[in-house]
Amino acid sequence: MQNEFLSLTRVLDANFISEVQQQSNTALNTIERIEASFGTDSDAYLQAAATYFRMQPNTLDTMRLMKPDFELISFVEANKRLCLAFYDINQKLILVMADPLDVRTRSWIYAKLRNHSQQSPHWGIATIADVRSYLISMEKSVRAMDSIGISDATTTTNDSNAITISIEGISSTESRIVRLVNSTIYDALRAGASDIHLETQAHGMNIKYRLDGVLTLIKHVDGSDTSEQVLSRVKVISELDIAERRIPQDGRFKVLVEGREIDLRVSIMPNLFGEDAVLRILDRYHLAGERKALSLETLGFSEPARAFVRRLSALPYGLLLVTGPTGSGKTTTVYAAISEINTGLDKIVTIEDPVEYQLAGVLQIPVNEKKGLTFARGLRSILRHDPDKIMVGEIRDPETAQIAVQAALTGHQVFTTVHANNVFDVIGRFANMGVDSYSFVSALNGILAQRLVRINCPMCSVPDTPSAELIARSGLKDIAFACVDFKRGLGCGHCRGTGFKGRRAIAETLALDDILRDLMGERAALSKIKLAARQAGLRTLREAAVDLATQGLTTLEEINRVTPVE
Repeated sequence: MQNEFLSLTRVLDANFISEVQQQSNTALNTIERIEASFGTDSDAYLQAAATYFRMQPNTLDTMRLMKPDFELISFVEANKRLCLAFYDINQKLILVMADPLDVRTRSWIYAKLRNHSQQSPHWGIATIADVRSYLISMEKSVRAMDSIGISDATTTTNDSNAITISIEGISSTESRIVRLVNSTIYDALRAGASDIHLETQAHGMNIKYRLDGVLTLIKHVDGSDTSEQVLSRVKVISELDIAERRIPQDGRFKVLVEGREIDLRVSIMPNLFGEDAVLRILDRYHLAGERKALSLETLGFSEPARAFVRRLSALPYGLLLVTGPTGSGKTTTVYAAISEINTGLDKIVTIEDPVEYQLAGVLQIPVNEKKGLTFARGLRSILRHDPDKIMVGEIRDPETAQIAVQAALTGHQVFTTVHANNVFDVIGRFANMGVDSYSFVSALNGILAQRLVRINCPMCSVPDTPSAELIARSGLKDIAFACVDFKRGLGCGHCRGTGFKGRRAIAETLALDDILRDLMGERAALSKIKLAARQAGLRTLREAAVDLATQGLTTLEEINRVTPVE
């Protein structure tokens, strides 16, 4: 108690502050030494310092209850100066400093307040550790493009030629264009975007992210010169020809964010006003970080769909096809199935373009067409590598389709994806590739067609009554509304104002039995195959989507966007 009293007396004694300042190089060192004099009792220091400096004390918990203003004091400046601007519940401006002795920062803040509507802020104080902890926690949600202020971004490269991007690095370059490109990529990764669209207009550029499968306008950049420079920067880091603007170009590059490498595939396309670019984000560590353990449960499939995949995955040989359009989660489903059967007892080999997710204990081979390693050539080599189970990232050509079918017929279990709209279109797709119908149906165990449906935001969804016109347009005239619980998201900060947060997979499954094999082998009419599938228990994608809407998990507009009305 005596030591605590002495410490309190010291911090209230201006002579002690002067003494410490004379022994320190900076004011921050002074405050750090004063804090250290209290030992582990940070609350006692905070109360004593607040009394001495006549400032409002703020702990980490109280700062989290207030709304930060990163427009007044940018995130980068907050990190640099250890000061923050907040609004409390009464909308009063609170300026929190970790170092109240820093006269330069006070003068800098007063200069910024000259153009601010509120001229009389309340001053607060917090410990250095609490300010730094708050900034670290906010880094995951703050948007780089909103927080870089007038500073520019820099990029450095590591040994693997990946461009290192961090919110600190974004603040230290001299190039405005590099800053814009890096902050766009950084924000897209923070937001969980799957693609970045750079769309050149007559007098500028629109920057859009594909979030939960839907394009969202993020920023408009004025100036045609800026648009050209942004596209040139993207070409440079993708190792493309910056002088060529008349034909499409494809490339790729890597970025290093928070210690993990992320691949970006780049597509450049000419348009009327210059060029557009699409950057596909391939974050192979994202699933591991977000879901910890990848499984069919984490994907949101219904119980019958999960049981279907698990039953077919447990078979010793044959072909399991997962189909759907680009971005429908086909590869993720195959990964989940392989993860569940990966017991270490079987040799599992994959060939992918690119390897999107790393599986422990699995030999994963990336396609490299420049070096001659195509799907077909890689698959032939895999068959000589004594595999038990094989994953082919995608069947794109007749040769790969033929080899995959032959592998399934010769005692291997083959998982693969193919682009088709539903389970029945797959039959025609393989026929068009020249695969013998009898061999195909003999090898095929089952087909799963899937889509991803956006889910209502849990923070802002409320009960909703769809209009009669929307119900009729959705083909639900005869539905019994007594057990229906329609909901809709209003839009909030948690869902970025969209009303949706996250997506869930819906599936259409077709397991082959003898009747279906006979019909498909004989190339029977599609109507007969569909009737036999219905009798075998087929549930369509539309029916699965309607179930989600009637349970209040999504909206009728969303299921109409994803699936056609039957």
